Amino acid sequence: MSGAGKARQRGWNEQPPADWAWKGRPGRSREALAAEQDRAAGGREGRYVRLDDERYALASVALKVLPRTRRIQAYLRWSDKGRSPARHLGQVERDTRAANLVAGWELARDKGLVGPRPVPEGSWATSRAVRASMRGNKGRDTKPEKRIRAILHREGLRYRVSQRPVAELRRTADLVFTKARVAVFVDGCFWHGCPEHHRPAARNAEFWSAKIEANRARDEETTRLLVDAGWRVIRIWEHEAPEEAAQRVSAAVRGLEEPEGPQGAVSEQSVDGVGRPAEDDPTVDVTEHD
Repeated sequence: MSGAGKARQRGWNEQPPADWAWKGRPGRSREALAAEQDRAAGGREGRYVRLDDERYALASVALKVLPRTRRIQAYLRWSDKGRSPARHLGQVERDTRAANLVAGWELARDKGLVGPRPVPEGSWATSRAVRASMRGNKGRDTKPEKRIRAILHREGLRYRVSQRPVAELRRTADLVFTKARVAVFVDGCFWHGCPEHHRPAARNAEFWSAKIEANRARDEETTRLLVDAGWRVIRIWEHEAPEEAAQRVSAAVRGLEEPEGPQGAVSEQSVDGVGRPAEDDPTVDVTEHD
């Protein structure tokens, strides 16, 4: 604690601590309050209280000043079936509310009251955070896709998004030019094993190695099946410059010589299903280039 902070603490025997050391700003949204707790706890996954063998509750640290002691006390609170239990954690003596919330979460961890939830049995993820991150990966409308689509749209090309080039083949391309019979895949570097940027997972390495190899094999098979069906397949790594990638696509669609460019394996993020134009995306139109 700073010298000024210690001086203020000594003064708390005669008067209550300053509001900024424990009170939050009024009128904040629930999202802002949750974000404050997440920061203090070092992430949301560290905020869980175990209720029983199967149930966990998201907790928060509350700061109060007791009239008798005039000291800031930290409490752990959570909700359980309509009740709001609280557990006294201890006294905190830092200069600001943010620092005292951090101290409160440190006390809760030291007492073994909070921690991350275990991953569901049989899950491939090593933690809830990893599981949430992987499940949040988009199957369409990724940033690289949207940048390439915007460039192609400015050039006057029209396409369909997330569609099967061949209806009876359960493989979905990111961009489909049906008249030109060109299928474009924008592949994520991790999921599809980019030779330049893919790094093997440090944890659960055997599972991820098999997963990526399966994706690569599926990508190769998809390319072969589409070529056999009379389609031209263009694979783009997410790390490629959007302008160069769009140039390759444009040349193929217009029937020009395709410029040299890196091509490689693709993503499991493709979602099998009937493609449709993304009507909410201004870069997409159902009318295609003749």
